[in-house]
Amino acid sequence: MGGENPYIDKVDVTLPTKPYRVRFFGAGGETTVEVDPQNLPSKFDGLTGSLLSLASSSGVKIDHACGGVCACSTCHVIVREGFESLNEASEDEEDMLDNAPGLEEFSRLACQAVPDGSVDLVVEVPSWNRNLVSEDH
Repeated sequence: MGGENPYIDKVDVTLPTKPYRVRFFGAGGETTVEVDPQNLPSKFDGLTGSLLSLASSSGVKIDHACGGVCACSTCHVIVREGFESLNEASEDEEDMLDNAPGLEEFSRLACQAVPDGSVDLVVEVPSWNRNLVSEDH
């Protein structure tokens, strides 16, 4: 697993050095994730430390059809607070975002957006973004 796509340029990120929080909210409810920079989840989809990996490791459901490798736009989220702490969006990410419905000024792909830990974040998971079909029985 992971968020590396061999067909796009490697994304430059600054990983956090101090703890911070991410509050995810949307149709699935609200969850606040306490992020320990010494214990970033790496077994989940998306770049290490990305909003997608943080959400997935905390049980927050964000659809990501491509497995978190910046090859679709299904993990589109809107960063309501803390946008300035994210790595800069790559051209590849911006190209994928062009396909996302409901695009806003502070939209990002959760698989590629990595906070540097300088501030807490508030992230909206749009209701249309969640895959409400479950194969769990």
